[in-house]
Amino acid sequence: MEFTGQIGLIWEQTKVPLVVPVLKVMVVLCLAMSVMLFIERVYMGIVIVFVKLFRRKPEKMYKWEPMKDDVELGNLGYPMVLVQIPMYNEKEVYQLSIGAACGLSWPADRVIIQVLDDSTDPAIKTLVQVECQRWASKGINIKYEIRDNRNGYKAGALKEGMKHSYVKQCDYVAIFDADFQPEPHFLTRTIPFLVNNPQLGLVQARWKFVNSDECLMTRMQEMSLDYHFIVEQEVGSSTHAFFGFNGTAGVWRISAINEAGGWKDRTTVEDMDLAVRASLKGWKFVYVGDLKVKNELPSTFNAYRNQQHRWSCGPANLFKKMAMEIIRNKKVSLWKKFYVIYSFFFVRKIVAHIVTFVFYCVVLPATVVVPEVEVPKWGAVYIPSIITLLNAVGTPRSLHLVLFWIIFENVMSLHRTKATFIGLLEAGRVNEWVVTEKLGDGLKTKLGGKAPRKPRFRIGDRVHILELGVGAYLFFCGCYDLAFGKNRYFIFLFLQSIAFFIAGVGYVGTMVSTS
Repeated sequence: MEFTGQIGLIWEQTKVPLVVPVLKVMVVLCLAMSVMLFIERVYMGIVIVFVKLFRRKPEKMYKWEPMKDDVELGNLGYPMVLVQIPMYNEKEVYQLSIGAACGLSWPADRVIIQVLDDSTDPAIKTLVQVECQRWASKGINIKYEIRDNRNGYKAGALKEGMKHSYVKQCDYVAIFDADFQPEPHFLTRTIPFLVNNPQLGLVQARWKFVNSDECLMTRMQEMSLDYHFIVEQEVGSSTHAFFGFNGTAGVWRISAINEAGGWKDRTTVEDMDLAVRASLKGWKFVYVGDLKVKNELPSTFNAYRNQQHRWSCGPANLFKKMAMEIIRNKKVSLWKKFYVIYSFFFVRKIVAHIVTFVFYCVVLPATVVVPEVEVPKWGAVYIPSIITLLNAVGTPRSLHLVLFWIIFENVMSLHRTKATFIGLLEAGRVNEWVVTEKLGDGLKTKLGGKAPRKPRFRIGDRVHILELGVGAYLFFCGCYDLAFGKNRYFIFLFLQSIAFFIAGVGYVGTMVSTS
């Protein structure tokens, strides 16, 4: 009791002179970031309404004519297209992507399929090579390429792939990750944009998730990514002819890649890096939202965490490396520079992660224990509610899951915020690249159509100390609010703490035993 009394005395003595001023500053900063995010979301919402009302489809914004057979030229009327499929130990999905690429509707003598296999497992390498040989025996122009190292990871593989002599005859390159399955008409929909519009450097298609109903975690991912494609990519394409290349399901003009300086492995977002550099050279991009390419969402929690680390750390690191280059650029307008630096990078890639975690998981709960600091209702309730609703409209079928989505996004914001600071400070894991695990059709085989009842795991693979720590902090704040507080935040705090505890013990997503 004496020890507890001493802690209480120290707390009372330091609270007013030290804690209260710091917390007040934090509240002001968080409110400012919330307003930034709110304005950005409302602006994008207005643009999307305008795009839909006036039917600003890509085919209306740019010249688009279907490829026609030329009696005199024959197949020579079609441009040469390279299709690159980078892969790394993709045992579960390699057949799907190779099969889909080989099934593209394009003259066989005007397309080259290039499988870039960085696999380290000799058995998987053999399987991929045999699959390529099988398609080659059917008359498909398919090349199986390997290298003796994994330098640069995916960027390194794509860069090496472009060095082969046969690539010189190609005008365009389509890129598909190993779990992507383009429809046969993919090239006939995308290539005409590049053929008829010499200012276009990139055509990006939308992702369609084949396993979004696999578990609650994949449903949450679908909500976030649907917003990204339906709103963010569409807005960038319609207003500035710029957006981040998604790394797959897109077609590049090879001359645009070369003019931008080719693939670089200086960050874990080589796709975004190339897109920004190409944009600074004056190239325009178009997003075709009604062209969808099937792919797989990560369904295990560790795979999703690794992916989110890369997607949060990389953009922050790229922003640090390219901010001055963007400012000094003479080829693009001041308005476009502002859009890229402020909207694309600062608000969406940095502020969004930091404010979600710091405000809703640290500062707001702290005001329960420090009642001298108040957060206005518009900042604590109204703005977050509107931002959430604007995010949720991208996936109407999941509106009833919006509460789960809020709680899940808050949990993931811890991981994303940590990754963002690693990227900005260029700390230890800044260039860590862990390939996202894909389960493909193998998931059904592994699970027999049902989730296993008792998968075995090593404790270290599942326990996440930071999540458990934040969960304990939120639980304490919830108990304090229930006992002494007036804010009535305790319901939110208890729900959020439970979510952190669940994530902390790794009980999220599909459970697949490694044995």
